[in-house]
Amino acid sequence: MDLFNSLSSQEANLLPQGGTVNYYGKIMSNEQANYYYNCLLTTIDWKNDEAVIFGKHILTKRKVAWYGDSAFEYTYSNVTKQALIWTKELLALKLIAEEKSGETYNSCLLNLYHDGNEGMAWHSDGEKDLKKNGAIGSMSFGAERKFAFKHKENKQTVSLILANGSLLVMKDETQTNWLHRLPPTKLITKPRINLTFRTIVR
Repeated sequence: MDLFNSLSSQEANLLPQGGTVNYYGKIMSNEQANYYYNCLLTTIDWKNDEAVIFGKHILTKRKVAWYGDSAFEYTYSNVTKQALIWTKELLALKLIAEEKSGETYNSCLLNLYHDGNEGMAWHSDGEKDLKKNGAIGSMSFGAERKFAFKHKENKQTVSLILANGSLLVMKDETQTNWLHRLPPTKLITKPRINLTFRTIVR
């Protein structure tokens, strides 16, 4: 199922079964989106992402940062991160995401992809620290990139292009039944910043 050229309302569920994904499209002007992109690029404490795979410590080219209401600990890929306190720009974006989606979030994992060569393999966000079936608000800035979902059992796929200044929300049983990824591409030469607002359960 290809949603590249389809228009969906905020209420439309992009997934045919087993979860809920709402794409709100661009929720701000290009000028506002570019302002936040530049702020995030220069003010966030970016670090190369880390993972421990088969006992081997790996650093990725992609960079990440972790912010929240307090110094939450969050573990994925066998690495534990501790949240920094919100910047004023991140807090403003969190409030925008909450207002648009009707959800609440207490933390944000940020990703910086320098160009299309950097992506994310198929995975689901099912870490034990996350609120089960809670909403994840994904906000995109910079280069427009393809984003895809794949059902874990029947392998059905759904894909769309995430625009600069757009919001996508995954919730309900999406992480249980679906994988998602950001496929690499040689066609994109500019950076993309992705904010995933989440709820950590203490």
